[in-house]
Amino acid sequence: MRSKLRFQRQPPGTAITRSVLVAGGALAAGAAWLEIAREPRVAGWAAGASGALLLLGGHRANHGAGGPTDRMLDDLLDRAWDAAVLTSIAWVAKDEGSSVAVAAIAAVSLSFVAGYVRARGAALGYSVEERHVTRGARYALVAIFLLTSWTWPIWTVVVMAGLAAAVRAGQVAVEERTA
Repeated sequence: MRSKLRFQRQPPGTAITRSVLVAGGALAAGAAWLEIAREPRVAGWAAGASGALLLLGGHRANHGAGGPTDRMLDDLLDRAWDAAVLTSIAWVAKDEGSSVAVAAIAAVSLSFVAGYVRARGAALGYSVEERHVTRGARYALVAIFLLTSWTWPIWTVVVMAGLAAAVRAGQVAVEERTA
Protein backbone atom coordinates (compact mmCIF):
# COMPACT_ATOMS: atom_id res chain seq x y z
CA MET A 1 0.00 0.00 0.00
CA ARG A 2 1.11 3.49 -0.73
CA SER A 3 1.06 6.06 1.96
CA LYS A 4 -0.08 9.48 1.01
CA LEU A 5 2.02 12.42 2.04
CA ARG A 6 0.08 15.46 2.93
CA PHE A 7 1.72 18.79 2.61
CA GLN A 8 0.39 21.75 4.43
CA ARG A 9 -0.16 24.75 2.20
CA GLN A 10 2.21 27.58 3.08
CA PRO A 11 1.09 31.20 3.06
CA PRO A 12 2.04 33.10 -0.11
CA GLY A 13 5.55 34.54 0.01
CA THR A 14 6.86 32.10 2.62
CA ALA A 15 9.83 31.05 0.48
CA ILE A 16 10.82 34.67 -0.11
CA THR A 17 10.48 35.51 3.59
CA ARG A 18 12.62 32.56 4.64
CA SER A 19 15.22 33.28 1.97
CA VAL A 20 15.55 36.90 3.10
CA LEU A 21 15.87 35.84 6.74
CA VAL A 22 18.46 33.15 5.99
CA ALA A 23 20.48 35.58 3.84
CA GLY A 24 20.41 38.07 6.73
CA GLY A 25 21.64 35.38 9.10
CA ALA A 26 24.44 34.40 6.74
CA LEU A 27 25.55 38.02 6.45
CA ALA A 28 25.57 38.31 10.26
CA ALA A 29 27.92 35.32 10.42
CA GLY A 30 30.06 36.96 7.75
CA ALA A 31 30.14 40.23 9.69
CA ALA A 32 31.30 38.37 12.79
CA TRP A 33 34.03 36.60 10.84
CA LEU A 34 35.17 39.89 9.28
CA GLU A 35 35.33 41.57 12.70
CA ILE A 36 37.45 38.75 14.09
CA ALA A 37 39.65 38.98 10.97
CA ARG A 38 40.21 42.66 11.92
CA GLU A 39 38.23 44.13 9.02
CA PRO A 40 35.79 46.27 11.03
CA ARG A 41 34.69 48.56 8.22
CA VAL A 42 33.76 45.72 5.91
CA ALA A 43 32.14 44.00 8.90
CA GLY A 44 30.13 47.17 9.48
CA TRP A 45 28.75 47.06 5.95
CA ALA A 46 27.96 43.36 6.29
CA ALA A 47 26.28 43.91 9.67
CA GLY A 48 24.23 46.78 8.26
CA ALA A 49 23.12 44.75 5.23
CA SER A 50 22.35 41.81 7.50
CA GLY A 51 20.24 44.00 9.75
CA ALA A 52 18.33 45.40 6.77
CA LEU A 53 17.56 41.90 5.50
CA LEU A 54 16.50 40.71 8.95
CA LEU A 55 14.22 43.71 9.34
CA LEU A 56 12.64 43.09 5.94
CA GLY A 57 12.22 39.36 6.60
CA GLY A 58 10.92 40.03 10.11
CA HIS A 59 8.37 42.49 8.81
CA ARG A 60 7.20 39.98 6.21
CA ALA A 61 7.10 37.14 8.76
CA ASN A 62 5.08 39.14 11.28
CA HIS A 63 2.71 40.85 8.85
CA GLY A 64 1.13 38.16 6.72
CA ALA A 65 3.84 36.75 4.43
CA GLY A 66 4.82 33.94 6.74
CA GLY A 67 3.57 31.48 9.27
CA PRO A 68 4.55 30.65 12.83
CA THR A 69 7.74 28.97 11.63
CA ASP A 70 8.84 32.20 9.96
CA ARG A 71 8.14 34.24 13.10
CA MET A 72 10.19 31.74 15.12
CA LEU A 73 13.01 31.92 12.55
CA ASP A 74 12.90 35.71 12.76
CA ASP A 75 13.27 35.64 16.56
CA LEU A 76 16.03 33.04 16.38
CA LEU A 77 18.03 34.99 13.79
CA ASP A 78 17.67 38.23 15.75
CA ARG A 79 19.25 36.52 18.75
CA ALA A 80 21.87 34.95 16.45
CA TRP A 81 22.71 38.41 15.07
CA ASP A 82 23.36 39.71 18.58
CA ALA A 83 25.38 36.65 19.51
CA ALA A 84 27.52 36.70 16.38
CA VAL A 85 28.15 40.40 15.90
CA LEU A 86 28.28 41.66 19.48
CA THR A 87 30.40 38.81 20.82
CA SER A 88 32.88 39.19 17.96
CA ILE A 89 33.19 42.85 18.88
CA ALA A 90 33.83 41.86 22.50
CA TRP A 91 36.38 39.27 21.39
CA VAL A 92 38.39 41.78 19.38
CA ALA A 93 38.03 44.61 21.91
CA LYS A 94 39.26 42.48 24.83
CA ASP A 95 42.77 42.61 23.38
CA GLU A 96 42.69 46.39 23.29
CA GLY A 97 41.74 46.75 26.95
CA SER A 98 38.92 49.13 26.13
CA SER A 99 35.50 49.39 27.70
CA VAL A 100 33.98 48.30 24.39
CA ALA A 101 34.34 44.63 25.35
CA VAL A 102 32.35 45.22 28.53
CA ALA A 103 29.72 47.17 26.61
CA ALA A 104 29.37 44.49 23.94
CA ILE A 105 28.96 41.70 26.52
CA ALA A 106 26.45 43.82 28.47
CA ALA A 107 24.54 44.57 25.26
CA VAL A 108 24.30 40.93 24.20
CA SER A 109 23.34 39.85 27.73
CA LEU A 110 20.61 42.46 28.12
CA SER A 111 19.36 41.77 24.63
CA PHE A 112 18.99 38.08 25.49
CA VAL A 113 17.16 38.97 28.72
CA ALA A 114 14.80 41.25 26.80
CA GLY A 115 14.20 38.52 24.22
CA TYR A 116 13.52 35.98 26.96
CA VAL A 117 11.03 38.24 28.73
CA ARG A 118 9.21 38.85 25.45
CA ALA A 119 9.12 35.15 24.56
CA ARG A 120 8.04 34.10 28.05
CA GLY A 121 5.33 36.75 28.14
CA ALA A 122 4.06 35.65 24.73
CA ALA A 123 4.06 32.00 25.88
CA LEU A 124 1.88 33.03 28.82
CA GLY A 125 -0.53 34.69 26.40
CA TYR A 126 0.44 38.30 27.08
CA SER A 127 0.89 40.84 24.32
CA VAL A 128 4.54 41.78 24.73
CA GLU A 129 5.55 43.39 21.48
CA GLU A 130 8.87 44.10 19.87
CA ARG A 131 9.14 47.12 17.66
CA HIS A 132 11.09 46.96 14.42
CA VAL A 133 12.29 50.50 15.13
CA THR A 134 14.16 49.28 18.22
CA ARG A 135 15.72 46.39 16.31
CA GLY A 136 16.65 48.67 13.42
CA ALA A 137 18.26 51.18 15.76
CA ARG A 138 20.26 48.39 17.43
CA TYR A 139 21.48 47.06 14.08
CA ALA A 140 22.33 50.57 12.85
CA LEU A 141 24.19 51.57 16.00
CA VAL A 142 26.37 48.46 15.93
CA ALA A 143 27.10 49.01 12.23
CA ILE A 144 28.02 52.65 12.99
CA PHE A 145 30.41 51.45 15.68
CA LEU A 146 32.07 49.03 13.28
CA LEU A 147 32.37 51.68 10.58
CA THR A 148 33.67 54.48 12.81
CA SER A 149 35.11 52.89 16.00
CA TRP A 150 33.22 55.43 18.12
CA THR A 151 32.31 53.91 21.49
CA TRP A 152 29.04 55.76 22.12
CA PRO A 153 26.97 53.59 19.73
CA ILE A 154 27.80 50.41 21.67
CA TRP A 155 26.97 52.03 25.00
CA THR A 156 23.71 53.31 23.48
CA VAL A 157 22.85 49.72 22.53
CA VAL A 158 23.46 48.72 26.17
CA VAL A 159 21.03 51.37 27.38
CA MET A 160 18.45 50.45 24.72
CA ALA A 161 18.64 46.74 25.57
CA GLY A 162 18.31 47.47 29.29
CA LEU A 163 15.31 49.70 28.69
CA ALA A 164 13.72 47.08 26.42
CA ALA A 165 14.11 44.42 29.12
CA ALA A 166 12.62 46.73 31.75
CA VAL A 167 9.71 47.82 29.57
CA ARG A 168 8.86 44.25 28.57
CA ALA A 169 9.04 43.08 32.19
CA GLY A 170 6.71 45.95 33.06
CA GLN A 171 4.30 44.92 30.30
CA VAL A 172 4.21 41.37 31.63
CA ALA A 173 3.66 42.59 35.20
CA VAL A 174 0.77 44.84 34.14
CA GLU A 175 -0.88 42.06 32.16
CA GLU A 176 -0.40 39.64 35.07
CA ARG A 177 -2.19 42.03 37.42
CA THR A 178 -5.10 42.51 35.03
CA ALA A 179 -5.48 38.80 34.27
